[in-house]
Amino acid sequence: MVKLRSLDAELVFVSKYFHVDYAEVEKNLRKVLEATLKRFNGKVVLVYGDLCLGPNGEMKNLGQEYGVAKVDAVNCVDCQLGGKGKSLEADPEHNLMFMGPGMIEFFKHMKGELLKQGMDEASFQGMFSGIKGFVLLDTCGNAEKIVMTCKTLG
Repeated sequence: MVKLRSLDAELVFVSKYFHVDYAEVEKNLRKVLEATLKRFNGKVVLVYGDLCLGPNGEMKNLGQEYGVAKVDAVNCVDCQLGGKGKSLEADPEHNLMFMGPGMIEFFKHMKGELLKQGMDEASFQGMFSGIKGFVLLDTCGNAEKIVMTCKTLG
């Protein structure tokens, strides 16, 4: 249980490794929503960005289909920054890569998978060619370890 001020909530997490496949995100979110709605009598809040299932309102539609509230956020970074487009205010030119420990671990894993599938190091690094800087979020006191992990990503 998480208790924050007047919010008394149970958190259910979905694996970060589904992040690259909308179909896997949706399949697993449906399982989690169905299980959560069966065992929890309170209000369910879906904490996902609008774009996390695609660009055409898919996440909002999923929330409506299950009758749950959905946070007003563009993407996962926007959720972490408070939603309502704060990530767009923080980076209107889309030059920054906002990363917390989960996303850093995800990209480290993804790099290994892509290299196994035949992508070369230069192509992997090219995925980040438009990025002018990284913003570390939620370091949980491990900023030095996270910075070292970022360096190993390329």
